[in-house]
Amino acid sequence: MTAFFSGVGVILSLELRQRVRTVSWFILLGVFVGLILIVTVLLSFALNGFGSPNDGGGGVYSTIIYFVLLLGTLVAPALSGNAINGDRDAGTLATTQVTLITTGQLIMGKFLSAWITALAFLIAAIPFLIYAAIVGQLRVSTIVVSVIVLAVELGVVAAVGVGLSGLMTRPLFSIVVTYLVVAALSVGTLIAFTLGGLALQTTAKSVFSYGTEYNADGIPTQCSTPEEYEYQTPRFDLFWGALVANPYVILADAVPTAYDQNDQPTDLFGYFKLSARMTQLPQSAGYESTVCVVGQPEQPSSEYSNARDIIESTTPGWAVGLATHLVLAGALLAGAWFRTTTPAARLSRGSRIA
Repeated sequence: MTAFFSGVGVILSLELRQRVRTVSWFILLGVFVGLILIVTVLLSFALNGFGSPNDGGGGVYSTIIYFVLLLGTLVAPALSGNAINGDRDAGTLATTQVTLITTGQLIMGKFLSAWITALAFLIAAIPFLIYAAIVGQLRVSTIVVSVIVLAVELGVVAAVGVGLSGLMTRPLFSIVVTYLVVAALSVGTLIAFTLGGLALQTTAKSVFSYGTEYNADGIPTQCSTPEEYEYQTPRFDLFWGALVANPYVILADAVPTAYDQNDQPTDLFGYFKLSARMTQLPQSAGYESTVCVVGQPEQPSSEYSNARDIIESTTPGWAVGLATHLVLAGALLAGAWFRTTTPAARLSRGSRIA
């Protein structure tokens, strides 16, 4: 086991040294830090101006976390999508494979290098995260869970890129497919959820009854005739499972929700979680129709009065989504391991050996 990790360390060291030598990498990190600084300053003033609780620290923190996830999913495919076939195309892969380095060490070293490179964006954002956490007085559970889930998701993207680079012979093609996989998880899940809900619709009914006369205490003394309306509504509640595989929804759903005095979320994590959880509700739930009862104040018919009720009464799905991502990443790395194993019994036409 020690020999295995020793070989992984050699590959990891070589990969990281190669990336550090390029000036473009530092320029990219500098641009990222500049953007985070601008976002932090603008959000701090904006949220504080709107009277957000805890000076908007929770909103700033969640925005930075999502910004790191967004940039990580945009950059990681380019850094990992040609990790193996790029070396094969340059003629350096065969040179490495004739040494004592095994295929497993090679794959694992490439993966860890791509993952650490993606985590560099998170490391660069640490000063701003600390500032937001102190200002917003965030709970330790919020910080720990959000950072861990973010790191795992960046690792999944890195594993997808390295896996596809081992399964495909052309570097450009593997990079494009990696971006397509990331887009399928991020945007494709939203499209599948929306189209599925719109394709399957049902007839819903709403009953409205409004009081026409009130006494001095504001109690209705006479009610109008109830009116019933029928309309077609999408069945999004049957397709909410498509959102489970979305990395942004997974992050929001996993982080413990912080509420204000009105039981409303205080950050983007909570609002994203609320939006995802509301899709689980039947179409008749969550919609208020005023019912008039003589002698009593008007009462809404909905059983969900605030965001806390909706979140606590629905089912979390982040564990299933995260497990799906890990299985996908593991399967692609295993496929790259099998495809890169030497001696190769069969090579694709045009493959370069050395």
